[in-house]
Amino acid sequence: MPCDHHPDDGHGHAGHRHHQHVAPERFDRAMAIGVGLNTAFVILEILAGFWSGSLALVADAGHNAGDVVGLLLAWGAATLARRPPTLRYTWGFRRSTIYAALANAVLLVAACGGILWEAVHRLREPVPVAGPWVVAVAAAGVVINTLTALLFVRGSHADANVRGAYLHMAADAAISAGVVVAGIVIAFTGLSVIDPLVGIAITLAILAGTWGLLRESIDLALDAVPRGIDPAAVTEHLAAIPGVSEVHDLHVWNASTSEISLTVHLVVPDWSAHERVLAVAAENLRSRFGVAHTTIQLECEAACLGCPQRSAASL
Repeated sequence: MPCDHHPDDGHGHAGHRHHQHVAPERFDRAMAIGVGLNTAFVILEILAGFWSGSLALVADAGHNAGDVVGLLLAWGAATLARRPPTLRYTWGFRRSTIYAALANAVLLVAACGGILWEAVHRLREPVPVAGPWVVAVAAAGVVINTLTALLFVRGSHADANVRGAYLHMAADAAISAGVVVAGIVIAFTGLSVIDPLVGIAITLAILAGTWGLLRESIDLALDAVPRGIDPAAVTEHLAAIPGVSEVHDLHVWNASTSEISLTVHLVVPDWSAHERVLAVAAENLRSRFGVAHTTIQLECEAACLGCPQRSAASL
């Protein structure tokens, strides 16, 4: 019987274990509380910022509003990711988490551009700022952002999404603390120029953090190899499995922001070794490289010669 007709050849779908997409109930509650607290604070901060003429407060409010939108996008995407695959959407809706991250990054960059424009204008024409109001409102922001961060600290060690929310809220608390310092300086010195300078500093800090998110989300949307995975190392590891004579057509990408998928063709001349190679390859890819969804096509040398992917890769 020809090797390429053996049942174990063709398409070995092993190591098929998805990460758990369903967020813990405590995380859902934390999201609801965090979104509620930050939404209320954004409204308070915007009103206080316009009333007191503080660009620093408006900048911080814009940042916090972006965080609320980001949390809602992430929450909605996570909810979509829980839905099972359908006949039309055979991968389910897991990639919605990637597009939510990209949308969040673009919104933040756009908001930062508007705040920087206004800050430069105020440097040329300073506007009086009520320092005590800046201190009071920003101090409330320190408390709210710290409490929100604490809501996520418990699950931040085991879940990357929870950890991201925790780190973002912790950074917000630090930024609000910077606004408090600006308000104190204004209250004692009367130098209103401090406010746009702090607004610029806050915006640049946001851009610094957002730039990494933007680059990463673009990579995710373009199916780039996930960070932390070296395709050459994966190929070398697969080629070292006893019985494998060639590795080609390797693809590694993120199915979602928390799940890695991989497809590959392995040439295994001895068809009797196919089952063993399939099991070893799938398990090692999962344990060593964190691949959640692995699709392995096994080929004998005869079938490999006609593989269009192999031919394309050799050009």
